[in-house]
Amino acid sequence: MQARMTNPAYVLPAALKGIGSVFQGIGEGGLPQELAEIVGLRASQINGCSACVHGHTVNLRKAGASEERIAAVGAWREAPFFSDAERAALQLAERVTRLADRSEESVPDALWDEVADHFDEKQLSALILTISLTNMFNRINTTIKEPAGTTWG
Repeated sequence: MQARMTNPAYVLPAALKGIGSVFQGIGEGGLPQELAEIVGLRASQINGCSACVHGHTVNLRKAGASEERIAAVGAWREAPFFSDAERAALQLAERVTRLADRSEESVPDALWDEVADHFDEKQLSALILTISLTNMFNRINTTIKEPAGTTWG
């Protein structure tokens, strides 16, 4: 398989620089990398982005996540492998990713309060930016048909 075109971030280097700055900011938020990969994997599963699903899976393996845990991300509600904080983050990732699937507010106060109980403001900022950036990458990659297994950078 081959993508329809080169990833737009590489075609427009200023965009890549901006994305790098966002990643740098996320890194300053203190969010555990494994959690960032878990929410990124869940958003990518929902959006059907094979390149991102593959990338987050590879990154989770590199971080030492168990195969059981990785395989259960899509069924996190019924799996015993996630902490309460991770469950709150996964629920937030699903709500933010599925904006068009509901008529009520995207993130209800009860969910916000639950997430805020587990993360400080910097971590929350990193979590929100991670979910949002993942959704952006999902949309780019599905548009250009980026194949799974692509190496960036």
